[in-house]
Amino acid sequence: MEASRQTSPPDSISQDVNPVFFQQLRDLDIPEEAAKQALLHTGNVSAEEAAMYYFNKLENEEADGDLMYKMVFVVNMDLAMGVGKIAAQVGHAAVGLYQALQDKNSWREMAWKWDHSGAKKIVVQGTSVAHLLELQAQAMSLNLPTYLVQDAGLTQVASGSRTVLAVMGEEDIVNNVTGSLKLL
Repeated sequence: MEASRQTSPPDSISQDVNPVFFQQLRDLDIPEEAAKQALLHTGNVSAEEAAMYYFNKLENEEADGDLMYKMVFVVNMDLAMGVGKIAAQVGHAAVGLYQALQDKNSWREMAWKWDHSGAKKIVVQGTSVAHLLELQAQAMSLNLPTYLVQDAGLTQVASGSRTVLAVMGEEDIVNNVTGSLKLL
């Protein structure tokens, strides 16, 4: 007797999330990631339960004065990397920065808040390595965690090339560093 195996649904909704409840939350203008998290947190009991969790969480965050956080990736456009190379380098930057966030208690707390508020990520264009270094210095002067990727040089760019700068922090402060840069 052969055991049947369930496969993931073809759409982007996780198999752990009830798609009917998910759509009901989206109809309430709850952001996609927040809707998924609310359903997972409440065990997919109902859209009402997940919505209550989401709105209570928002009220609690506003009452606590919690801030919104984001992670920004500044790509060195001077290197003329291909799309796949850029994606890989942004991945390296995300992992590197997330690991760096584990070094300090305040940064770990920031990572947790960022993760539980939708894990906002933005990719923007930097002009050169000098530009990335200038942005990194500015971010560090504002006590923002950063991570600068240096490529191993196995494919499209020379070894040691600085490809992507990752910066994370309170959205308003990060915007002081990267807010004027064009989206990639």
